[in-house]
Order: sequence, then C-alpha cells, then structure tokens
Amino acid sequence: MGKVSIHGSEYAVGKVFSDEFAFHIPLYQRPYSWTNEHVGELLDDLLTFIQNEGNIDTLEMNPYFLGSIVLIKGEEPDSQIVDGQQRLVTMTILLSALRQLIGSGDAKSITKFIYEEGNSMTGTPDRYRLTMREKDASFFQEYIQDNGGILKLHEVNPDILSETKKNIMDNAIYILSILENLPEYECTKLAKFLINRCFLVVVTTPDFDSAYRIFSILNDRGLDLSHTDILKADIIGKIPFDQQESYAEKWDITEEMLGREIFQELFAHIRMIYRKGRSKDTILKEIRQYIKPDSNPQNFINNVLEPYANSFYSIKYNNYLDINRLRENTNQKKIGYMLSWLNRIDNSDWLPPAILFHSLNRNKPDQLIRFFSDLERLAAGLMIQRMNINKRIERYGRLLTAIQNEDSLYSNDSPLQLTPQERRSIRNTLNREDFYLLKNVPRYVLLRLDGAMSEGTATYDEPIVTVEHVLPQNPPENSAWNEWFPTPKDHSKYVNRLGNLVLLSRKKNSSANNYDFSKKKEKYFATSGGISPFVLTMKVLDLESWTPNIIDSRQEEMLKVAKTLWRL
Repeated sequence: MGKVSIHGSEYAVGKVFSDEFAFHIPLYQRPYSWTNEHVGELLDDLLTFIQNEGNIDTLEMNPYFLGSIVLIKGEEPDSQIVDGQQRLVTMTILLSALRQLIGSGDAKSITKFIYEEGNSMTGTPDRYRLTMREKDASFFQEYIQDNGGILKLHEVNPDILSETKKNIMDNAIYILSILENLPEYECTKLAKFLINRCFLVVVTTPDFDSAYRIFSILNDRGLDLSHTDILKADIIGKIPFDQQESYAEKWDITEEMLGREIFQELFAHIRMIYRKGRSKDTILKEIRQYIKPDSNPQNFINNVLEPYANSFYSIKYNNYLDINRLRENTNQKKIGYMLSWLNRIDNSDWLPPAILFHSLNRNKPDQLIRFFSDLERLAAGLMIQRMNINKRIERYGRLLTAIQNEDSLYSNDSPLQLTPQERRSIRNTLNREDFYLLKNVPRYVLLRLDGAMSEGTATYDEPIVTVEHVLPQNPPENSAWNEWFPTPKDHSKYVNRLGNLVLLSRKKNSSANNYDFSKKKEKYFATSGGISPFVLTMKVLDLESWTPNIIDSRQEEMLKVAKTLWRL
C-alpha cells in the first residue's frame, strides 16, 4: 500500500472560497442541519469579536479561528467535504446576506467568493464555489448563491420544502434580519473581517479512509460521521451513477424513519444476524468483511436494509399497539402487548432474532404472536438469571441459525425454549432471599406479574415506577415491625424477598418507607384518591397486618403466577 499524501494548511475564508477549491457535498453526507441556534451563536461571536477589537482597520484585526475542515482532494480543485459541510454552507449564506446589504461595488467583490462568473461570449457557465447534494443544489443556487436570490425566499412556501431547504431558508432569513439592523459600514466591516481575518485549517487527502481517520482525530466533540455514513459512501458509490440519487434517497428515508442513533444501532443488529456471535472488530469492518454490501449494493438496500429497518421500526417503536386507535384488531393488540414487554428487557440482545423473524413473517400475525411470546419468556428468563452477555449472544446466535434454517422453534430442544435446568434456575432465583438486590430484575418481574394478574388489561404509562419494600429495610425501634419480625434473622429473611415488594408510581421517600404498616398504606402506598394503579399494591392495601406468614403466602401466590406466565 502506497503512502497517502496528507496536507494541512491555514486558509482565510477568502482563500477557501477561491479557484483553489471546488467544494462538493457527497451523497453519503447527512443533510444540512444547522438551525437558527447554531447560526445565531456563530454570528453573535463574530460581531462581538469585531466590537471588542481595538483596531479599527478590519484587515489588521486579530485573526478569528473557525475550526477545521477535512476534504478528499487531489491536485485538482475538486474537493469532497468529509467534515465541514455545516460551516461552509453557513459561510456561503452569510456572504450572500452581506452581498445583499452593502453597496453594489463591494457586493460584486463578494460575489466572486460565492461563484466564479461565467462568460457569455465563450459560453462558460457560472462555477459555484460550493455545490450541495443534487436534491438541494438548484434551490441553494437560486435562493442563496445567485444575485438577489436571497430576497425571493420570502415568497417560498416552507410547507413544501425538505428539512434541509427549510434550514437553509430559515437561516438565510434569520441572518438577514440581524444584519438589516446594522449600518451599512458595519456590514462592510463584517464582510472584510470574514473574508480576510477568519481562518479555517484545511486538511486534504486523496483517500477516503485516511480522510475519515483524520477527521476522527481532529473532531474532539464526537464524530459527525458514523459507520453508517462511511458504509453509505461505500455502497452508494458502487451503484451506477444514474441510480445513485434514488438509492441515496432510499437510504435517507430509512435513516429519517428510525432517527440517526437508532439507524446506527440497526447495523449492529444486521451484523449479528449475519455473524451470529460477538463482535471481534468494529461494526464497520465486520460488515465490510462478512456482509460485503458493496458487492451487490442495490440488493443490500432493497432486501436487507429496508426490510430490516421496517421490522426494527415496528418492534422498537411498537407501532402495533396504539391505544388511540379505536379499530385495532385482537392480533395487533397481542403482538403489541408482547413487544411492550420485550422493550422493557434491560438489554437489546434479543432484537436481531426479533428483527429477522418479523421480516420473514411480517404478514403472519399468529406466528408473530407465538414467537414474540416465547421470545419474551426466553429474554426474561435470561435476564432473571443474570446471564452474562457472552451466554446471551451465544444463545441468540443459535436462535438466528434456527430461524434461518426454518427449524422447529417450539420443540423442547429449540434455542427459543427454556431448558428444564433454566426453568429450575429461574424458580430458584425468584425465591431467593436477596431477590431485591438483583440489578434491574425486581422491577421487570413485578410489572410483568402485575400485568398477568390484571389479565393484560393494565397499561404502565406512569412516568415514574419504583420498587418499594413493605417491611422496611431499616424499621425504627419500638415499631409494630419489630413485633412481627423480632430478630435480625427474621428481618433479613423476608425484607428483600419478592413477596415483600410492591410497585409505586412515585419517587421513593426514605422517611415514608419506615412508617408503620397502617400509616404506610394510607400515606405512601395509596395514590391520590386511595387507588393504586398496580394490582399487586392494591392487594396489600386490603390487609390489616404484614407478618412472615402473609409474606410467605404472597410469595407463593406470586411464584404461582410466574410459573404459569413463563411456563416454569
């Protein structure tokens, strides 16, 4: 592999927008996303800097550093923007606004930083210093880069614009509204300062991977480009040019549907579906190595990315269950109910098999209900046992294989089913004296049992749900608690057991926690109006005392519900 040439130099904005560079925003870049907040902060910084600068001569002012940009660029001016799109687009909008507000002579001087004028005699067209993605380029040229275009923005209906075009429009109008309140000489001063004394560090390399590595090092605010952006560049770049725009749009629509962070998570699940094991390298490398999406990019987008994304959306956002829809059929409710529980599991390792099975059986509600019911049983069982990530990944890897091989998922030896040893282990865990101390488990188990005891009619939309002890962890001396649990051994045997725990729709209160039983029921366990949203808590409200025998009885009842619910 040859040595990659990397160059880094400091350039004034006037030099950045010159014949040395012809900026292009590649398809893999996400849309322009700066809002008035970002632009306002930058403009305020620039104006404050000028006002605080003692030297009146703009050309002699101290320099202002705008940050760095990373480009893929060879010897020719053509420059693909890896990092810096937001700033370069905003700088162009600012120059356009300044051009509109200052005298015609200076305005013409600003135009050359926005585009190189063509020659009608030779038929040479205008050459824009910055070209946005194809879907945004003509809008940007007409309303920002062309002379007088910025004033036409007030005539544009924002309701018909994409998010990128809206941001461009909003930021241009916002900048104009600020600058219009300044005298013309102040706008001229700002233009000179921006062009001559505002600097960018421009880092160039002809190689995409090295450009991304440089960007990763320079950007200490967190990566703007993610593995999905790089994969997009790989994949879209391998598609014939006349199809690239339509497939880039498919990619963008899918990303917008899920949201950027969840879209990135999807690729981790796709990796797992293919690899069926723990990652041994970066997601980017493993997808490139084992899935090879760029070898048949159209197939990857059409038959992997889109269907898996649609399934992930249905599962993650549970669009089967919408209590506001009056005409929701029974199958949708059942699927949604199981998904609501799966989404409460304290890990996401169950998602790849859920995505795969859903994508293969999207239109088979009976199969989805049965699968998701058993998947919740498995995921809950692994969580209750506090199974470590290696064992979870190994189990779900075998389940993925079984799904793809169309094996019977409901036979006793299926990886979807709990083994006799696992069922026994779950029963023993639920019966442990230190059950409350198991991380994340008590809340899930109590909610799940409460849902089963309400026969699936309860919904849990409370913003706060906490687990509370009935018998306090530190009962005060000379209280009724000491009569019912007279020795430390009696107390420690029962205090953290499942049977001693209830759910509350409020934050914990350390002082209320130690109330005597009767006062605790009245002041703490009951909600306003005296009715708890939880069946398990309501049952406690009906009792007159809280003795070891009552906890034993309640423990037995809850274990019985769990055994039925999860077929233990």
